[in-house]
Amino acid sequence: MPFETPNTGPLTPQSENPSGFAPLRIPLFRDRWIASTISGLGTWMQDTAGTWLMTALTRSPLLIALMQTAASLPVLLLGLLAGATADIFDRRKLLIFWQSWMLGSVGILAVLTFLGHVSPWTLLAFTFLLNIGSSMNNPAWQAIVPELVPLELIPDSVSLNAASNNLARAVGPALGGLLVAAFKRIDTGSASVFLLNAVSFAAVIWVLVNWKRQPLFKSTLPSERVAASIRSGLRYVRYAPQLQATLVRTFTYTFFISAIWSLLAVVASRDLHQGALGYGILNGSLGLGALIAATSLPKLRRMVAADTIITTATLYNVITLLTLAFVHVAWIIIIVLIISGFCWTSTMSTLNVSVQLSVPDWVKARALGTYLMIFQGGMALGSVLWGVIADRTSTPIALTVSACGLVVTLPIVWRFHILQGPVPDLTPHIPGRPAPQLLTSTDPTDGPVRISIEYHISPENYAEFNHAIHQLRGVRLRDGAIRWGIYRDARDPERFNETFLMESWLDYLRSRERVTAADEAIRAHVRSLHNGKEPPVASYQIYEKEITPSPHENPQLGEVSSST
Repeated sequence: MPFETPNTGPLTPQSENPSGFAPLRIPLFRDRWIASTISGLGTWMQDTAGTWLMTALTRSPLLIALMQTAASLPVLLLGLLAGATADIFDRRKLLIFWQSWMLGSVGILAVLTFLGHVSPWTLLAFTFLLNIGSSMNNPAWQAIVPELVPLELIPDSVSLNAASNNLARAVGPALGGLLVAAFKRIDTGSASVFLLNAVSFAAVIWVLVNWKRQPLFKSTLPSERVAASIRSGLRYVRYAPQLQATLVRTFTYTFFISAIWSLLAVVASRDLHQGALGYGILNGSLGLGALIAATSLPKLRRMVAADTIITTATLYNVITLLTLAFVHVAWIIIIVLIISGFCWTSTMSTLNVSVQLSVPDWVKARALGTYLMIFQGGMALGSVLWGVIADRTSTPIALTVSACGLVVTLPIVWRFHILQGPVPDLTPHIPGRPAPQLLTSTDPTDGPVRISIEYHISPENYAEFNHAIHQLRGVRLRDGAIRWGIYRDARDPERFNETFLMESWLDYLRSRERVTAADEAIRAHVRSLHNGKEPPVASYQIYEKEITPSPHENPQLGEVSSST
């Protein structure tokens, strides 16, 4: 099923952009893409060098698999925080800070490795620190895509970002392995790769420093605090079924597929008897397939439904896992890994596009942070499990169990559909009416606030109203309501009362700013069913806290009667 947006038809029609490279004609996106490719190249060189250095420092499959966990766990721990900060603070400044953090972390690791002061746990610790920066950086990095390209180019932009990462993944591992192999000592070669990766972050920092950012969504209200921002992000996820489906499919896929990434170094070293260069070639084979996928996805999406792409990729990776487990012929594994890389990027790019197109800008970084948290959480938890199984049994058993898990869970997750139907119009809706003015002198942070709206519905419109008002429930709760209800008057069946609670008056004002065009269409439909000369009447009530009068105001209040 092709991706569509309201009133614009298919995204990037084939007649206008058959190749999917239109975003690169935009200078700002192009500069970001080039800088990201350079940085990604350094990252994948480091991934190979770091993992291979670990194989030289220890023989434990668990410690080797923990390299993948150290890379993934920070996102599991910090994904929501990263998304919240990216939605609250200036994304450009955040990105500069976290890119500098990563430069510093890998730079220190390079120095320690050159000096010979690196151990398995030191390597894990600095890999963890590096990926703290990556986890805090990524939601903001992905959320700025709509600020750089028009809505209709977002799917192609996501594909090009995947192409950037996978171009680096295709070339970086082989370069990293080659550079490590060029030195007599593995630690010296690895340190050289770490140093090059540190320098690569400077390219991204340079682009960010020169970016004159113009955000798409800018609230006129005070910013949310971080804790409140995280709560509102979680609330949005709870009441967004389309986003939930993406998250379920993401976790199940990455949890089992993580066995490929976490145990590939063990397969290369022990089963294929390869060195650093051989491991780099195997890792690069995944990247080559992923690069092919990223450049062909724009055409593929227009012909094949998203669910079909994900299911086909899942079934093929069952073959990949079993091949790694039982086939020890290098050239066969390389061919299998190239196709596996194609399937990997096809799936992850489709899931990423689903997030980008299903959430509005005010919560986009939090949604992407949640997505990345689920993605890396699946990778981290899966890597630990497969490492433990391989450590206590064997690598082929761990890979086989992972393949069986993919097969067993596929029928379960099939009901969670991805990108079905037209893409909702998530452009912000400008309210036609000014915000209600309060007659009492109330602090905007006081609450909770109860909003009550009265409707009169004719009997012939009852069924339609009932369906529409329950659609509006999801809108209210996603935009900030903490409770919602619809009540029918027992003595007047045509009279209905919609009631919802907000944490404060300020949160209610924020909810008005968060309404999208798609949300407003639902609300307008509900109001159109109201039967009356005047619009539905709304009332706004703020919780009245108990006030204890001072004894000086009424001396008798200080006396306590024995009868009470």
